[in-house]
Amino acid sequence: MSIRVLIVDDSDFMRKSIARMIESDPSLTVVGFAKDGLEAVEQVKKLKPDVVTLDVEMPRLDGLSALRRIMDECPTKVVMCSTMTSKGSKEAIEALRIGAVDFVTKDASHISLKIEEVLKEDLLRKIKAVAQGRTRAQRPVASGPAAPPPSAVRKLGRPDLVVIGSSTGGPPVLETLIKALPATLPQPVVVAQHMPPVFTESLATRLDELCTSPVKHADRSCPLEPGVVHIIVGGRHGRIVASAGGRLGLEISDEPVEALFKPSVNELFSSAARAVGERTLAVICTGMGDDGLLGARELARAGAPILAQDEASCVVYGMPRGVVEEKLALAAMPPELLAATLNRALSGVAAHAKLAG
Repeated sequence: MSIRVLIVDDSDFMRKSIARMIESDPSLTVVGFAKDGLEAVEQVKKLKPDVVTLDVEMPRLDGLSALRRIMDECPTKVVMCSTMTSKGSKEAIEALRIGAVDFVTKDASHISLKIEEVLKEDLLRKIKAVAQGRTRAQRPVASGPAAPPPSAVRKLGRPDLVVIGSSTGGPPVLETLIKALPATLPQPVVVAQHMPPVFTESLATRLDELCTSPVKHADRSCPLEPGVVHIIVGGRHGRIVASAGGRLGLEISDEPVEALFKPSVNELFSSAARAVGERTLAVICTGMGDDGLLGARELARAGAPILAQDEASCVVYGMPRGVVEEKLALAAMPPELLAATLNRALSGVAAHAKLAG
């Protein structure tokens, strides 16, 4: 059965271009079009598509306002179409908070027939991935204060480094995790989130505004600062390195150039295994594909504990799946429990006498 897609864009050129891209794949079908946000809400209710591609800047009702109404009135999987600008990146981050499951970028310099070459592969891959995933309304909601599993907290110990990998659906999860970090956090935290560079910068800025722990955009190699969350720049890779004296740093590099996802979670996790070993705590979150699995295997061999996001709470249960199925994770939990577990482990407040069982 084909995936039914509604295209929303005020540009006739873009509607036709996106339709050609979608209809080039026999597993996808365009079921309708909308020229603005008001039409989008009406068409979602009428056509009940599997996935909506939604432009941001439109007349009558803009994309973010339309998204809020769609999430309230008829929750549907939405992929935002954003411009590759600072403003576009901020709007995309806000859209993910509202309930969009992913975004693709329309680089203004490629608004020509070349846009289909630039956008097609990313768009089709994401439409197919999110069609198999869950909207926010389909994911379980925490019913009360999250209590971390005692056995998981006990096994985490007191790490020297926290590394987190995420992709599709990741930014809201990262917000939950980073907000929960203890105010006196003694460890550095490094995050690899699959995004273009201008978007990782907007994500870091947004998280820094919302969270107690300082959040920095790591766009060049730097020492790792205790108590600071470092978001690796999009489009490049970040690796943990240790000096002869044992001081930890973050090396930013273009290698491996051939990696599909940048920053690569595999690169982050594998380098942490080599530099820090069992004193690393890793978290693997929602995302398509299996980036992070190879690195998780190295962390597990080094004796480092790994936590995973559970299937029910993931937008796309790809990246955590292999880690869980290979029994590399100590536990799989929803974001609220992951956050509570991180807080307890990093605060050092877990009284072992109370954690038996």
